[in-house]
Amino acid sequence: MDDFTPETEQTELGKIQIAPEVLEVIAGMAASEVEGVAQMSGGIVGDIAEKLGRKNVARGVRVEVGSREAAVDVSIVVKYGHRIPEVAHNIQESVRNAIESMTGLSVVEVNVHIVDVELKADEKAQAAVAVTEEYQRVR
Repeated sequence: MDDFTPETEQTELGKIQIAPEVLEVIAGMAASEVEGVAQMSGGIVGDIAEKLGRKNVARGVRVEVGSREAAVDVSIVVKYGHRIPEVAHNIQESVRNAIESMTGLSVVEVNVHIVDVELKADEKAQAAVAVTEEYQRVR
């Protein structure tokens, strides 16, 4: 156990390997459990795949892994009405704690990218009506 790397840890019984995808799943689960997160955002391709029925827990998460450290990028959609800086800070803490406690790696940074705000259903309907009225007004 002298030399630890994220890919391989040698013990007296053999090797232990942690794939980077495992860190993405851990980070995705930790981020999605934070109050104020509506959903993870994996971009257009990830969103289409999920609508087709493919569930991806690591959606919207990218991880860079070094020999003893990891850096994480998380893309999320925030629920309307929640303080964005507070939600982002809570995500940073949750992701860091989850990865460090489960893998032993040190997390050097957790970058949170807010890509959208999820409106409530009635607010979405009002926004759609407002857009329709605007187009009807101009003839």
